[in-house]
Amino acid sequence: MHNRHEPGVPREPDRPSVAAVLARVTAFALDGLESRPVTVEVDIRAGLPAFAVVGLADKAVYEARERVRAAVLNSGFDFPQRRITSNLAPAYLRKVGPGFDLAIAVGLLAASGQVPAHAVERWAVFGELSLGGELRPARGTLAVAEGARRLGLDGLVLPGERAAEAALVEGLRVVGAATLREVAEVLAGERPAPPQPTPSPAAAAPTDEADVDLSDVRGHEEPIEALVIAAAGGHHLLMVGPPGTGKTMLARRLPGILPPLSRAEAIEVTRIQSVAGLHAGPALAAARPFRAPHHTISASGLVGGGAIPAPGEATLAHHGVLFLDELSEFARPALEALRQPLEDGQVIVVRGQRASRFPTRFTLVAATNPCPCGFLGDGERCRCAEPEVARYHRRLSGPLIDRIDLLVAVQRPSADELAGPPRSRSAVARERVRAARERQSRRFAGTGVACNARMTARLLREHVPLAPATEAALREAHERSALSARGRQRVLRVARTVADLDGAARVAPNHVLRALSLRQHEPGDTPDARVGARAAA
Repeated sequence: MHNRHEPGVPREPDRPSVAAVLARVTAFALDGLESRPVTVEVDIRAGLPAFAVVGLADKAVYEARERVRAAVLNSGFDFPQRRITSNLAPAYLRKVGPGFDLAIAVGLLAASGQVPAHAVERWAVFGELSLGGELRPARGTLAVAEGARRLGLDGLVLPGERAAEAALVEGLRVVGAATLREVAEVLAGERPAPPQPTPSPAAAAPTDEADVDLSDVRGHEEPIEALVIAAAGGHHLLMVGPPGTGKTMLARRLPGILPPLSRAEAIEVTRIQSVAGLHAGPALAAARPFRAPHHTISASGLVGGGAIPAPGEATLAHHGVLFLDELSEFARPALEALRQPLEDGQVIVVRGQRASRFPTRFTLVAATNPCPCGFLGDGERCRCAEPEVARYHRRLSGPLIDRIDLLVAVQRPSADELAGPPRSRSAVARERVRAARERQSRRFAGTGVACNARMTARLLREHVPLAPATEAALREAHERSALSARGRQRVLRVARTVADLDGAARVAPNHVLRALSLRQHEPGDTPDARVGARAAA
């Protein structure tokens, strides 16, 4: 509106009024393993040229200003020489990583009229930009695609390298592009959208690789059987023995006898690996994870955490195997942090009054020496003093050991055993595990329980009724202080697995006694002590 002109006063020239323009684009932030919707608002108004990004953004998101500016110009678009503000809402949710680059750039093009604003409202946009305008993949594509489907959006626009991964989410339109110019033309209707990518089927997990077969193991009849029990029922296993006896070799052969991942499990594993930046390729994860962190790992590295909560090794091993070699050398805080993951199958990390949940349904396999030198009970080879041995044993707390189902001694095989034939092959053990898991699947149908190790107290009472002789053996072990209330339940779960491997419908006293014998060992037991424990059992 023009000002009224007064006589005798020179008229000032009219200033063009530039109305502020606002555009909105949907993106996603990763909150732990879940994706949270984020509305990227871009406001352009008159003022000195400036470009601000607000909304609790980390440094990588804040630096998106320079990447977006260069990508827009190098893609042949105009960059408005005005005051530009990009807000990432909600402001209380921390935004991390470069995955917001593309959404900010698309919002800027929509706000400046170079892309129709209505065309971007029903699409989710996710990806990093190069300075030349090329699209680069960002972590968490599968979680973002699941979030876009939950919101009921028209589809998801992202770098073409991750389009097949996003297409694993059924019922979602996926548009993979190579450049910012291509994204703009597709959204504006100037270019036909590329065909829906076809997700690749999961490749078969390797099962008979020559270097991970049980046929390489000589001797170790009891440890091999314990490994099969652990695989069949999802039980945690601790192997104790001198160095060089094959504990690591046994542990690395456990994934080869586990049943294949179901589709639901494969999606979970793929989502975790995608968020962690470990997933490569368009297919679902095929093999069960096997994680073997070094003993110098911190508590947050093992179970998850950090200033911005991230999954730890326990979560990366979800639906797989977590192998802790030299267990007694791990830091005490890291080992104690495993209590909740072992018991509950999840860990909850609270930062800034926000809680992130990380699943931890893994099978723990641990290995340790019986003393600092490793040769306790092996004649004169052990030179450790009793105080040293006692301190070494105190590194593993009673509550942690109580959460492990199977404690097995691994002794040095004899010369005849080393020269003899193998005790088992992975194919044979895998078939036994498969049959036992099928029995468990039928037994627990509709309960949400996948294996014996996860049975609740109610399911234990229902599926593991005890005969009087069995109850007496358990009572004796409890009175000798060799069995806690938690340990009693774990013995019954193992007994149910032993019965499943035998093809028995009911748990017999010999199954319970076998489970007890696999729990009587301690990290400092000598061979004579183990014989006495078996006799008592």
